[in-house]
Amino acid sequence: MSSESPFHALKATLPNNQTYDFADLKGKVVLVVNTASQCGFTPQYKGLQKLHEKYKDQGLVLLGFPCNQFGGQEPLDDAGVAEFCTINHGVTFPLMKKSDVNGDSANDVFKWLKNEKSGILGIQRIKWNFEKFLVDKEGKVVNRWASTTTPDAIDAEIAKQLAA
Repeated sequence: MSSESPFHALKATLPNNQTYDFADLKGKVVLVVNTASQCGFTPQYKGLQKLHEKYKDQGLVLLGFPCNQFGGQEPLDDAGVAEFCTINHGVTFPLMKKSDVNGDSANDVFKWLKNEKSGILGIQRIKWNFEKFLVDKEGKVVNRWASTTTPDAIDAEIAKQLAA
């Protein structure tokens, strides 16, 4: 039996169409967030960047997944998303290629995350932009937060997972 976590077997696509291999995340704590540039929660990019800067050297990897499935709030192409996030929010953490997080065409990462950790009332689907999933060093989803939960509010849980 393989000791590899199903999480570490996942792959995602970067904006340049290269593959981001989750096997490289073994031993890291990972925060995965579906993002959008024109959402009421978009200011969370600044808080996410703050978490990235605070914990990247301790083993946190933050991954953004731009998505246009919620009110058309991510109309930009991949280059536009990168430019917006850099200029307006100073984002330096990896942003994946824009993709769906719900439905038949949902990317594999979100299919797996939603299956591992349901939201409120057992609902699997992503309800809105900026839902957050925290994955521990072994590749297990340890928490899922709604859009309304700020990055600052999850700081202590990230610190706890990094110390584990």
